[in-house]
Amino acid sequence: MGNKGNVGSVIFFWALLVAVVAMATEHRPIERTKGINGLDKIIVRDHRGRSFEVYLYGGQVTSWKNEKGEELLVMSSKAIFNPPTPIRGGIPILFPQYSNTGPLPSHGFARQRFWEVEANPPPLPSKTSSHAFVDLILRSSDDDLKIWPHKFEYRLRVELGHDGDLTLTSRVKNSDTKPFNFTFALHPYFAVSNISEIQVEGLHKLDYLDQQKNRTRFTDHEKVITFNAQLDRLYLSTPDNIRIVDHKKKKTIVVHKEGQVDSIVWNPWDKKVSDLGVDDFKRFVTVESAAVEKPITVNPGQEWKGILQMYVIPSSCASGKHDPKKSCIHHP
Repeated sequence: MGNKGNVGSVIFFWALLVAVVAMATEHRPIERTKGINGLDKIIVRDHRGRSFEVYLYGGQVTSWKNEKGEELLVMSSKAIFNPPTPIRGGIPILFPQYSNTGPLPSHGFARQRFWEVEANPPPLPSKTSSHAFVDLILRSSDDDLKIWPHKFEYRLRVELGHDGDLTLTSRVKNSDTKPFNFTFALHPYFAVSNISEIQVEGLHKLDYLDQQKNRTRFTDHEKVITFNAQLDRLYLSTPDNIRIVDHKKKKTIVVHKEGQVDSIVWNPWDKKVSDLGVDDFKRFVTVESAAVEKPITVNPGQEWKGILQMYVIPSSCASGKHDPKKSCIHHP
C-alpha cells in the first residue's frame, strides 16, 4: 500500500505540474508577432484581459484595451504602415525635435526608426511590481548622426499597471563626449465618444502658444477647453495631471506626466490631413506630455527620464461625486 501511495502521489504531482505549465503557457503575457504589412509588433496582456500593442517601427503603441476589450486609443482609418512614413494614431514618439522647432525634419526621426526589444535593460530607478511590460531601445545610427550629431540611447518601457493604467517611461542617455539638448513629446490619440462631447480640464489661467497663429502667446481664461473648431495649443509650465472628461461615456481620462513641463492639446477638426480619415477627428483628442519651450539638456554619461501615465476613472471620481458602485483609482 505504501508503494502504491507513493506512486499515486508522484502521478498527482506531475499532473499538477503539467496543468500549471499549461496555464502559464496559455496566458503568454508577451507575444511577438507580425502586424500590418508584416511589421513586427509586441502584444502584452495581463491576467485580467487588458492589453497593449506596440510596433517596433517607431516604438509606437497602437492599441491599449481595458478588461472589456474596449479600445482606449485611436488609429487613423487611413494610417500608413509603410516605412519611412510615420504611423498616424496610437502614441507616436516625437524625438529629438518637436514639430519644426529646430533644424531636423518636423517631429524628429524616432517615429521613423526600427526599435529593438531590450532583454536586459538597466534597472529603472523606481521598482515596478507589474509583469505586463516590454522594454525597447533605439540607438543612434550612422544615418542619425549625419543629421543630429549626438550619440544616444533611448530606452522605452511600456507597462500595464495593476489598475489597467498604461505607463510609458522614457530614458535618454547621452553616450557622447559633449552635452546635447532636445525637444520632445509623446502624442497619444485618446479615444472619445465625440470631440464635441468632451472637455479638457486643468489648464485654466495658463499661458499657451497658439500654433495656428505662428505660436503667438496667449493666456487661457476659460475654465475648461471645449471643441467646435480646429485647436492646436502648446501650453507652458502645466500641472502634472490633466483631465479629459467624456460626458457621454461618463468617464475621465487622467494624463499624468513627470519630467516634462509642457502640454499640447490638439484636434484638427475638419482640416484635411492626408493620412487621417474625413471623420476620424470626431473620435479622438490628443493631450501630449512635452518639453518644448525649454529644451532638455543631457550631459555626457547622464540620463534623462520622463514618464507619461494614463488611466481611466468614472467622471464622478474626478468631480468628487463618487458613485460607491464604481471604483475610483488613485494615482500620483
